[in-house]
This record gives sequence, C-alpha cells and structure tokens, in this order.
Amino acid sequence: MRLRHSLAAVCGALALTAVLASPAHAATGDFHYKFIGFDGEAQTGTLYDPASGECLTIPEAADPGASEPAFAPHNDTDEYAILFTGADCSGDTWVLRPHGRPATDRLKLRSVVFFQK
Repeated sequence: MRLRHSLAAVCGALALTAVLASPAHAATGDFHYKFIGFDGEAQTGTLYDPASGECLTIPEAADPGASEPAFAPHNDTDEYAILFTGADCSGDTWVLRPHGRPATDRLKLRSVVFFQK
C-alpha cells in the first residue's frame, strides 16, 4: 500500500516538473534588418530564433536620440512579426508574414514582437 502511494507521489511530482520546466517558445528562423553603423555605412543585423510573444528592441536602434531606426526588415521566421517604429514596442506598427520577402529600405523599426496566428 505504501509503495503504491509513494509511486503515485513520484509520478505526480515528475508530471508537475515536466510542465513547469517547459522551455520558452521561440520563433524558428532568422529576422534580418539593416542599420546605420558608427562609420555611417549600412550594416546587417540578425535576430536568431527570436523569442515569441516578447517585445524585442533592436539593439542598434534602441536610442532615438543617438541612433537612426533600423530599416529593410526581412522576416524569415515561422511566425508573424509586428514591427514598431518606437523602442519598447511603441509607435506605429506594421505586420510581416512568416518567410516573407524583404521589405524596402523605407520601412523603419526600433522594436518587434513575434507571434503565431
């Protein structure tokens, strides 16, 4: 009888641990963008397998007082991307489809959120 209760307790603990230890979800693929570097030349940045459902501020474009916005984004992930003109997911928005074509240089962004539809 005690063995049965112990076995049930161990199984319950393992099940609870498996649920709580599940990894955070991430979009699969790469999100590319361009930004103006310190030398004044356009450079390419990439977010590899970015976190899903979290606001990600583009590091090279985070400070509106010190940097230009990133531009020409290309969403080559398996999730939709909501682009924001401001840091911390503020400002105007634009949505890019999964595995879409690169956007033009005119599309500016400072932050992005990935989500499944």
